[in-house]
Amino acid sequence: MLAAVCAAVLGLTGAQASAAPAAHHTSGASASVHHAPAADPGAKARAAASYWTAQRMANARPLDARTGGMRPMTPKGAGVPQGTFFKGTPLVGTFFGSDGPTGTDWTCTGSVIDTPVRDVILTAAHCGLGIHANYVFVPDFVMGAAPDKQPYGIFPVQQVYIDPRYTPDPGSHTTKGPTSDLDTAFATLAPNQNGQQVQDAVGGGLTFTEPTTYDNPQVTVVGYPGYGHNPNGSAIKCTVPTTQLPGFRQMSMTCGGYYGGVSGSPWITDYADGATSGHVIGDLGGYNGGGNDSDVDYISYGTYFGSDAAALLARAVAGTQQPPTPLPPYTGLPPKLPGGAALWKHAKLLASGDFTGDHHGDLVVVWDDGEVTLYPGDGNGGFLPEKQLMAPNATWKQAVTITSGDFAGNDQYDLMVRWADGHLGLFPDVGSSGLGHETVLAKPGPVWKNAAQIAGGRFHAGSYVTDLLVRWASGEVDVYTGVGANTLGTRHQLLAANATWRSATSVTAGRFGAANADWDVTVRWVDGEVDVYPATSQSGLGPQHRLLNPNARWKSAAATTVGAYTADTSADDILTRWPDGSASLFQDTTPATLGSEQSLVLPGT
Repeated sequence: MLAAVCAAVLGLTGAQASAAPAAHHTSGASASVHHAPAADPGAKARAAASYWTAQRMANARPLDARTGGMRPMTPKGAGVPQGTFFKGTPLVGTFFGSDGPTGTDWTCTGSVIDTPVRDVILTAAHCGLGIHANYVFVPDFVMGAAPDKQPYGIFPVQQVYIDPRYTPDPGSHTTKGPTSDLDTAFATLAPNQNGQQVQDAVGGGLTFTEPTTYDNPQVTVVGYPGYGHNPNGSAIKCTVPTTQLPGFRQMSMTCGGYYGGVSGSPWITDYADGATSGHVIGDLGGYNGGGNDSDVDYISYGTYFGSDAAALLARAVAGTQQPPTPLPPYTGLPPKLPGGAALWKHAKLLASGDFTGDHHGDLVVVWDDGEVTLYPGDGNGGFLPEKQLMAPNATWKQAVTITSGDFAGNDQYDLMVRWADGHLGLFPDVGSSGLGHETVLAKPGPVWKNAAQIAGGRFHAGSYVTDLLVRWASGEVDVYTGVGANTLGTRHQLLAANATWRSATSVTAGRFGAANADWDVTVRWVDGEVDVYPATSQSGLGPQHRLLNPNARWKSAAATTVGAYTADTSADDILTRWPDGSASLFQDTTPATLGSEQSLVLPGT
């Protein structure tokens, strides 16, 4: 990939391009491209040394501690791996500048990249955005040593290369938006005081590599935390697996000790102490500058190198600041659920079921203007474009709670609705062609006005989803088995009226235990606690299993449903719409563990 990009940017002929480096990396084996040498190669470094005294470098503070990235120390997470301070590596060092957000000297982390020009380093875009004074890179930095006593000297920055689409939030160098995926920068360096290029001085560089998966079994992240958590100015390293940051083209790692100063740290797949080579697949940065919203030091994010980063590196190698052609707007990963958060704030009620007959979970939405739409599931945790089942109307504004099941017995899911006037209606065989005609199962009146939540499921070891669980306003819980197109079947009381169940704010049903013939009931309580009652039947609720303790996030959940949205075709995926319009899918939930969260709709979209 990078060889082709370099060839295009540098204007190589076909014969020249065939001699370019192999796909996915650049090579230092050939100096076919070079940046013009100065008459006195070490002059800039010697001038920079007059500013960057040992004391000034020691006093510099992390840039990302003031711009929304890694923040103050937080308690260690139980059982969380911890980074190890060590003597450092020549391939990684500290990146200094003198015009930080408060006018102070600042630090980030940088690393040497193996290129034909032998003078390129990697850091985070938010470490180089809009900052111009006294940039230097110090490989294998030693706290308290003067510039001429650093192991490899100091290297002034010539040019910084940042994707022009990287757009930080107002008043910050970082962002939580989609362009946080582009939080990567490359910089070219002038020689050190002795006139050496950085790659020659340190003896090698890291190979830029585009990863093939977010789930890497072993990645080593090397960086320099700030003085407040690192009084000796040592490098820190940690080798852990990575996963995807849901909704972003970024990786996530869990390891303690990565405080302010580590932005720009390389994510290396084959790190070894003392090595002068390795493969780098990203840099510490991205969402919120590489740190999560809870400000815990042990969760860090990193960019995931792709063609955008490869093209940026090619421009650094060529010394070309501007892209050869205008870049298309960057919108991030395609949303798994069409529409942005501004739209989804208006989603009032949700129901899951196989409405299209393809054995994938689909989503029915009742909007606050009375519109009803269907989002067919793709079987891989995503959704196809919506199909309108009913235009906005006053009638469907009166829908209070909905659920689904194969109540009519035609091997296609039906939609059940409890209306504001207390009548209970069934819309058999809902599909992309529309809602069809309503069958009234209970007439308007005071009884069903008290049905606070309804949940379709299979609670009597039957073959189809033909049962209905009802949580009444009094806290009573009943199951109706054998519900049909014209009947509510047989009522079974599971719990008499009680104070506890009056505080249930959401009741849904799914199949979280694969061995269970009967379905499981999930309950979200008024304080945000989430529980599962596995193998609930007409004889009683299953034993209570807690998924989440009381918490503020789930206390505010706006709408929840459970469906079979992933490849295992089991109804064990919890879909939740949050108050800000964002939405999440918690895949493969079990009675003991809430599934891994995947973003369907990003906040602020």
